[in-house]
Amino acid sequence: MNNLGSLIFLASVLLFTTFLNWYVFQAVKTLTSNLEGDKIRNSINVVYWLIFSGISLWVIITFIGIFSAGEITSATQRVLNVFLTVLVTQLVIVLILFGEDIFRNVQAGFSLVFNGTKDFSFPSRNTWVSALAITIAAFPFFSFIYGVTYGKHNFKVHKEVIYFEDLPDAFDGFTITQLSDIHSGSFKDKEGVQKGVDLAAGQNADLVVFTGDLVNHKAEEIDPFLEQFAQVKGKYGQFSVLGNHDYGDYISWPSQSAKEDNLKNLKAKHAEMGFRLLLDEHVRIEKDGQEITLIGVENWGVGFVKKGDLSKAMEGTPEDGFKVLLSHDPSHWDEEVKKNQNPVHLTLSGHTHGMQFGIETPLVRWSPVQYRYPNWAGLAEEKGRFLYVNRGFGFHAFSGRVGIWPEITVIELRKKQ
Repeated sequence: MNNLGSLIFLASVLLFTTFLNWYVFQAVKTLTSNLEGDKIRNSINVVYWLIFSGISLWVIITFIGIFSAGEITSATQRVLNVFLTVLVTQLVIVLILFGEDIFRNVQAGFSLVFNGTKDFSFPSRNTWVSALAITIAAFPFFSFIYGVTYGKHNFKVHKEVIYFEDLPDAFDGFTITQLSDIHSGSFKDKEGVQKGVDLAAGQNADLVVFTGDLVNHKAEEIDPFLEQFAQVKGKYGQFSVLGNHDYGDYISWPSQSAKEDNLKNLKAKHAEMGFRLLLDEHVRIEKDGQEITLIGVENWGVGFVKKGDLSKAMEGTPEDGFKVLLSHDPSHWDEEVKKNQNPVHLTLSGHTHGMQFGIETPLVRWSPVQYRYPNWAGLAEEKGRFLYVNRGFGFHAFSGRVGIWPEITVIELRKKQ
């Protein structure tokens, strides 16, 4: 981000947080209005502004540090956790107060129309609405606290059975365990990571695949966890592709050669974990004299690096053969894969993390990331071509998970009878 862009961003954050602080203060002021003694009320008001103005200033200084260093460190990650927790909590309060303000303005308008200006007074805030706003906001507040302490290691296994008419008979019941978005640079708790590794290894899959973003920026980030992820094995092997973070594009390097060496080192890390890295290429998986084709492309995403070459990766694959594609960014499926003349039966992606925040219940399924990615988690299908988007194993920037839990995917291929 250039200097002007950084200044605009910082000014926007400062103005927005100040607005939120002021709006939420209206609820605090309403709730303390009935307290006896100006000294108590004034003390509460001063403490409120010291805390939340201090948080806003802390966040601004942190963003300056991020822009200067070119990366998110452990210290800045903690500040981002606080910022997002406070931000979401305040937004909930503001939305409720804003609804009350609309009602008060309508009420005032009716009063002016029917009663005139004589003895007119603008309706005051209701104490119960302010109390309700703060009570409801406690739910996202404590959810974020849970998310940064336990939620980030609350691993879930998502199982899908997908039926295909042209699946080779030998692969009926074939299982694929998918991991994605490990983001090892964000990990600090090896025991927490091991819980996810044990779940993945315990699936005893025929094939294990990893769909990109092994690190945040640097190859060395995976070093403390190499032995752990090497425990995840498939009967027919382990394969992987690169994600947008793996290229080291989001930090400053002392030289271009240093950046290139980092990528070379990262590719070697995949081999150390026992994964074969597919770089715009394909392999044949053979079982009982029959085969399917596994294809892997470099990252290709709308708004991100477009290194992947699908045509090159699929060169020499039979048009009537069964094909599974590993492609980090699900926008690749929307833009290229599902339109390809040589059909790909199943594409496995990650990238979105489900934004690490949202609601998934049998009745409600929502995350802010859905406004950027139409296919942001789970299974999608169009004309017999399938996409599965993994919610991610790790986390980045916000070191937590709220409602969108870290995922191990198990897909079972079945022959449609």
